[in-house]
Amino acid sequence: MKAKAVKHIAIVGVGIAGLALAILAIKKGYRVSVYEANAGLKTMGAGITLWPNAMFVMQKLSLDKAVLEKGGLPMFMQQYDNEGQLKAELDIKEVNRLCGYRSVSILRRDLMTILENKLVALGGSIRFSSAIKAQDIEAIAQGVDLVVGADGRMRSVVRQHLFNDSVAPSYQGFVNIIGTAQLETHALEEAIQDYRGDAERFGIVSVKGGRCYWAAAWSTQLDRERPLSEWYEEMHERFQAWPDAVKTILRHYEPASLNRILVHDIAPLPYWHKGNVLIIGDAAHAPLPTSGQGACQALEDAWHLVNLLNEYNAQEYSQSGNTNNLEEVLNQYYQSRIDKTTATQNIGRQLASRIFSSSVEASVKSDPSQLGTSVSANQLREFWMQGLTS
Repeated sequence: MKAKAVKHIAIVGVGIAGLALAILAIKKGYRVSVYEANAGLKTMGAGITLWPNAMFVMQKLSLDKAVLEKGGLPMFMQQYDNEGQLKAELDIKEVNRLCGYRSVSILRRDLMTILENKLVALGGSIRFSSAIKAQDIEAIAQGVDLVVGADGRMRSVVRQHLFNDSVAPSYQGFVNIIGTAQLETHALEEAIQDYRGDAERFGIVSVKGGRCYWAAAWSTQLDRERPLSEWYEEMHERFQAWPDAVKTILRHYEPASLNRILVHDIAPLPYWHKGNVLIIGDAAHAPLPTSGQGACQALEDAWHLVNLLNEYNAQEYSQSGNTNNLEEVLNQYYQSRIDKTTATQNIGRQLASRIFSSSVEASVKSDPSQLGTSVSANQLREFWMQGLTS
């Protein structure tokens, strides 16, 4: 019996993965229904670095030019100690050359607006304020060919549908205070600056025209009840004597942009689907921000999924018919992605362990051979561009 083609996709969640999938699917002729629990776009996160693997996908979305217009072009990644001494530097231009795509820094709100505008221009729409529950997923799945959960790391209802309560995000022992700042036009170098102390970190990413986003992080116990004002006061106390670039951010950040994130991730999962229900992006493989690849892997997810669905559907019209069923294709999708996403998760955890452990623990755990420590441009190219073909 010939398997049924996928024609109608329901997407739950409009983060980066959900919007990218909706755009790619509509461009390929799929009918798409998009559901979002919030009343508008989610803007968790101050900014994003779209490394070359992400820009590969943005080109497939026909959004690379729009992103370049809004974003900045970091030339170097520089690591300093908390006294301002340069300890390591990565030539991003060389990485870009090897990969064949640029690296772009962009505010999250700008990226989300670009994605939403593209979706609307293609005739798509988002059903905002659609508070779907885990028990609703089965009914939705009966009315469409495929349900895709792209509803985030912390409270994914689609992941809950797949795993009940057996999977929960795990706190990784540190807090991120994030925000944006508008400085003098030439106050920042075109660089990603990473300052590290003892179980503390302050990162600054230039965008353009003096605009930047930043994150202050330190090791701490999980405390959801503490007032936000106290977290922000502690940030100032911890970093007030750090190098001038950090002091400048603390004087000039935009207060409305502040957000406190008690950083969680999830361990690699044994599967991402059951029947015609699938999870992607942070719902499936949320890495720590120290991986630098959360948004990039979400974009890759969307591109790989649409490619596999296209191949699956093409078999319906071949003389031999479709010999696979959808579950087999979704398992193939999982197998094609799990190694890379797991590596990303492991890199994030390893780097976080080195940064946020005590000095003694960090010296024991540090392994310069691990990707993300003393990595070459060619190693980054091999990892980032793995599985991406024109």
